Amino acid sequence: MAATDEMTRASFETLYERFNARDIEAVLARLTSDVDWPNGWEGGYVHGHDEVRAYWTRQWSEIDGTVIPEDFSTEADGRIDVTVHQVVKNLEGELLEDTTVHHVYRLRGDQIEHMEIRK
Repeated sequence: MAATDEMTRASFETLYERFNARDIEAVLARLTSDVDWPNGWEGGYVHGHDEVRAYWTRQWSEIDGTVIPEDFSTEADGRIDVTVHQVVKNLEGELLEDTTVHHVYRLRGDQIEHMEIRK
């Protein structure tokens, strides 16, 4: 793996660690101010830091999700495809979902400007 690829992988691993720790500000620092982010819980997309912050705050008040990156690849157009193991529980700890999905990122410089979820 090239040095740049190793740096990208390490950067995304840290991003997922911060997300799972509910460190919203650390994750937002990696997103462009006009980011398009999928609302995987309610549907559609949210746009910009304020909407992403509000979405995550709502989501985490209702469900407990954890996403663990398992594999990384770069698509022909430069997007980063992260295969993640996703576990979602309700706040009482009951398992709601245990699946593997793909998070596909488009970057602007070293920041994320768009993410999509592929089943």
